[in-house]
Amino acid sequence: MDAATIGGLVLRVLRVAVIAYLAVLVLARLFESRLIFFPNIPGRLEGDWHPQNLPIEDVWLHTSDGVKLHAWWIPAENAEFTFLAFHGNAGNIANRAEVYAFLQKTPANVLAVEYRGYGRSEGAPSENGLYRDAQAAYEYVTQTKRIAPRSIISFGQSLGSAVAANLAAQERVGGVVLEAPFPSLSAMARRVFWFIPGIQLAVFTQFRTDRQLKRINAPVLIVHCTDDPVIPPDLEEQVYDAAKPPKYILRIDGRGHEEGSLIAPDQYSAALRDFLRQVSAQSSPTIQPRP
Repeated sequence: MDAATIGGLVLRVLRVAVIAYLAVLVLARLFESRLIFFPNIPGRLEGDWHPQNLPIEDVWLHTSDGVKLHAWWIPAENAEFTFLAFHGNAGNIANRAEVYAFLQKTPANVLAVEYRGYGRSEGAPSENGLYRDAQAAYEYVTQTKRIAPRSIISFGQSLGSAVAANLAAQERVGGVVLEAPFPSLSAMARRVFWFIPGIQLAVFTQFRTDRQLKRINAPVLIVHCTDDPVIPPDLEEQVYDAAKPPKYILRIDGRGHEEGSLIAPDQYSAALRDFLRQVSAQSSPTIQPRP
């Protein structure tokens, strides 16, 4: 085989490789929504919709673009704070009743928000859509429930951490709790699909938690398990670095993603109560000495 033949073969191989690479990027872009949102895993309506240990009230919200959402309002006696709870990617609010029970025992009220296209909510998920869902939840607790913004804690897990951060960057809240957060979807794509150079170029949906944190003035608590099978701890540390002070971090030893409150409930509860005391102290008016 002469040099010209070999050269032609190499060019053909390179051409096929380039076409295949571009095809992967195009397919990733075309099917991006299915690669990001998993409302049907393990099943859209699976879970316990009537947990015995929670005083759940079914609530229906309406977003600015006309989507009807389902949520759980879970009141608590003597509650100083209200958690707006945004869950992670797969499943629905019924799969996370134990998390809401944990938050309610703080004690605190909980509004567990179901995203569009998830559970019993209408519509189809998208980044901007989830942000609108969070806004509808905020309007419900501030306008219908008449809860003061300084008493609202924007709480998010995994995908929900990006939603919680975006809300806190747009509206006044007392504090922000992000469990298993990630800096951006591009950062996650580079880590998961490390074998596809430039995969971030095909990612239209961003969920830039790192950018939103720079706009948040409320106290922030980052929670992550040291052995997270989904989001590497160094990415969660990047989220902490992006936040403005006052900021705090809780590292839970063990393997888990959104299960921090199940793995180490006492440690998590103590850290959460301490964080809320810090929030309460910061939101309290300063008494000026008389001249």
